[in-house]
Amino acid sequence: MTNSQRTPGARSALALLLGINLFNYIDRQILAAVEPEIRATFFAPNDPNAMAISGTLATAFLVSYMLSAPVLGALADRYSRWAIAGFAVIVWSLASGASGLAAGFAALVATRVFVGIGEGGYGPAAPTILSDLYPIATRGRVLAVFNVAIPVGSALGYVLGGLITAHYNWRYAFYVVTPPGLLLGLLCFFRRDPRNRAATRARRKLIDPQVVREIFRTKSYFLNVCAQAAFTFAIAGLGFWMAAYLRFRHQPEATGKTIFGGILVVAGLVATLLGGWWADKWRDRMPGSYFFVSGAGMILAFPLFAAALFVPFPAAWYLIFAAIFFAFLNTGPSNTALANVTRPEIRASAFALNILVIHALGDAISPPLIGFIAGHSNMTIAFLVVSAMMLVSGLFWIAGMKYLPRDTAAVEATAEI
Repeated sequence: MTNSQRTPGARSALALLLGINLFNYIDRQILAAVEPEIRATFFAPNDPNAMAISGTLATAFLVSYMLSAPVLGALADRYSRWAIAGFAVIVWSLASGASGLAAGFAALVATRVFVGIGEGGYGPAAPTILSDLYPIATRGRVLAVFNVAIPVGSALGYVLGGLITAHYNWRYAFYVVTPPGLLLGLLCFFRRDPRNRAATRARRKLIDPQVVREIFRTKSYFLNVCAQAAFTFAIAGLGFWMAAYLRFRHQPEATGKTIFGGILVVAGLVATLLGGWWADKWRDRMPGSYFFVSGAGMILAFPLFAAALFVPFPAAWYLIFAAIFFAFLNTGPSNTALANVTRPEIRASAFALNILVIHALGDAISPPLIGFIAGHSNMTIAFLVVSAMMLVSGLFWIAGMKYLPRDTAAVEATAEI
C-alpha cells in the first residue's frame, strides 16, 4: 500500500464496521440510560450502597472486556481479523439480549461479562482492519468516521433506552439491539482479510513478552495510553451516571435523556469528524498534530464541564454541549496515533493492550467511585472529582507531542503502514 492508496473493498468494510460500532455504543449506553430503573428493580429505595453496587454492572463488563482483549487481539494478529470480529459481535449480541431476561442482579452481571468478552474480540480487530485497508495519509479521517459511532451510538442508546422504558419496560431496551447485531456479525464472515496469510501466523507465541515490551517502550504509545486512560476514567464514568445526574438536577426524565442524546449526536459527531480532519490536515506542518488536537480539546473541555455543574438549567446545556464538543476531538487522532506507531503485524495486540490498560485504570474504577461518592455526599461533588481527569488526559497528550513524529517515522522506515 502506498501513502495515498486504499485497498479495494475498503469503503464497504468501513461501512460494515461503522454499523457494528454504532450498535456497540448503543448497547453500552442503553445500560446507562436504564440504570435508574434497574436499580429500582433490584434494590430498596433508600439503600445508600445501591448506586455503588449498580455501578459494578459497568465494571463487570469492563473487566471481562479488558482481560479478554489481549488474548483475542493476539489471535487477530495471527488469524483472520474478520472472523474474530464476526464471532465477537455474535457473542455480545446474544449476551445483550440475555441482559433483558435476567431474573436477578447476579444474572444481569453475568450477561454483562459475556458482552465484555464479545467486545474484547471486536475492539482490537476493527480499527486494525481499517489500518490495514487505508494509508497513513487518510487514516485519521477514516478512524474518525469509524469513531463517530461513539457519540451517535451513545446518544441513540440514551434516547432508545429512555423512550422504550417510558412506554414499555427497561428489559425491552436490550431486546431491540440483538437482531441487528447478529446480522452484522454474520456479514463479517463474508469479508476477506487483506493481509498476507503467511505473515499473520509468523509469531508462534499467543502473547509474546518481547512484543509487549516493544509496544510499551514506544514513548508516544505509552503517553497516549495514559491520556486515554484518564479520558476514559472521566468520560465513561460521567456517561454511566448521566441519567441519574439529570434526575438529581430535577430534569424531566425522558426530556433530559433526549436532550443529552441530541447533544451527544451533534457535538460528538461534528467534533469527531473535525478532529480527524484537522489532525490529518496539520500533520505535514505539525508532526505532533494528532496529540495536539487531542490534548487541546481536553484542556478546554474540563473547565466548561466543571462550570456546567454549578450553572442552572437550561443554561447548563450549552456548557455541556461545548465540553462534549472539545472532549470528542480526540477520538480519531488518538486512535490513529496508536496505529501509526506500531508495526502492522502487531497492531491488534497494541490496540488490545491499550484496551486492557485504559479500562483497568479508567472506567472499571470510575462508575462505582462516582456511585460511592454520590451515595455519601451528592452527584455534583462526585462529577467534579472525576471530571478533573479530563485535564490530566490533555496534559499527557501535550507531553506526547515531543515523541510522536519520531515514533511514527520509525515505523514508516521499517514497514509499509
